[in-house]
Amino acid sequence: MFISEAFAQTAPAAPASATSSLMQFLPLILMFVVLYFIMIRPQMKRQKEHKALIDALAKGDEVVLASGLYGRVTRLAEGVVHIEIASGVEVRVQRASVVQVLPKGTLDK
Repeated sequence: MFISEAFAQTAPAAPASATSSLMQFLPLILMFVVLYFIMIRPQMKRQKEHKALIDALAKGDEVVLASGLYGRVTRLAEGVVHIEIASGVEVRVQRASVVQVLPKGTLDK
């Protein structure tokens, strides 16, 4: 007898309308939008700038590598850059390891 009364008290609610289901997902959507503008968009911008820097490398440019080495570009190949880090000392590195192009004459100081 008590069981049937308990089921009767917990009758299902009316079906949710479309606006209330949208309101449930609104915080999730807002979090994604904030995440995009705070993290994803700036990272894509940095990647685009780094690609432009690598594509613009030319012989004679003075550069800084990701390892912290300073040097002058002596030769360019498809995915490789030859960097002179000291007189007569040349290393071969990937283009992506170049992180900064220095103003001309920086290494001579």
